Amino acid sequence: MPVDAAFDDLLAANRRYATSAPRNFDGYAHAGVAVVTRMDSRLQPLEMLGLFLGEAKILRTPGGHVTPDALNGCILGVHLLRVDRILVVAHTRCAVASGDDEDLRRRIRETTGADAFGLDFGADPDQLGRLRADVHLLATHPLIAGRAKVGGFRYDVDSGQLEQLC
Repeated sequence: MPVDAAFDDLLAANRRYATSAPRNFDGYAHAGVAVVTRMDSRLQPLEMLGLFLGEAKILRTPGGHVTPDALNGCILGVHLLRVDRILVVAHTRCAVASGDDEDLRRRIRETTGADAFGLDFGADPDQLGRLRADVHLLATHPLIAGRAKVGGFRYDVDSGQLEQLC
């Protein structure tokens, strides 16, 4: 497969990073934290919690919902990676909370002409309700309950403040 020059700038930045990249981490979450949050580039999960590399497991999904993969990550974190606190973090001005999946499929169709029929993005305008449901799912899951505290939070992208909602 031919190499694509579209990634050259990122590979050059990686070569600079590699000269001083942290090494010899053991893979545990040393602060005992896992964060399930949005894929939004305005969120910097470690920084917003005052944590550093190696202190938390970060799981990002569209809408920050507890998808099957995120659930699996939380279970592995609790049982194998020393996680004892799980934060589910929503944020203000979230596109995935602005409508439902049909709205997102329509926007994709209108913007690009592509058909996203059948894709499940997890969009939900009831952001707080969805957050509560995700927290409940984790807190009551038989492989997590009693092993980790779970909380639901909202991050304000304008102020940088994090608020616990559930």
